[in-house]
Amino acid sequence: MIKEKEQNIYTTCVNESTANHPWYHNLKYLAAGIIFGIIFVKAEVISWFRIQEMFRLQSFHMYGIIGSAVLVGMISVWLIKKFKVKSIDGEPITLAPKKFNRGQIYGGLIFGFGWAITGACPGPLFAQIGTGALAVSVTLLSAIAGTWVYGYFRDKLPH
Repeated sequence: MIKEKEQNIYTTCVNESTANHPWYHNLKYLAAGIIFGIIFVKAEVISWFRIQEMFRLQSFHMYGIIGSAVLVGMISVWLIKKFKVKSIDGEPITLAPKKFNRGQIYGGLIFGFGWAITGACPGPLFAQIGTGALAVSVTLLSAIAGTWVYGYFRDKLPH
């Protein structure tokens, strides 16, 4: 059990940057986040109506966006592995193998139900708040609380 925890800690920290940068070095991440948020708004990914259409099987819009994101992710991982791409700081990127467990099924179902009920998932959540949908702040607080509860009970959950 301890060895497994050590391995999990190692696999989550293996891509941690060792370079020290000044605070303004992180502004590029702020810029990327703002651009990503604008794309979410323009593509209607943050639209509660579009999300409800998806869960009611009334529109292909969200399935097309999610499917294209999965495809881009698959191609990106393949390219990173094939060409041994390095991080922006020149450090190697490693992709640790993941082990499947049934808790992922339960977590996926809970996540999906929450997404269907609230009309928000973690990515678009911040863009929704940024557009003025302040009621979504309740969903954000609930997501934070759920993350805390998971962390608290993680060792007691089925593997």
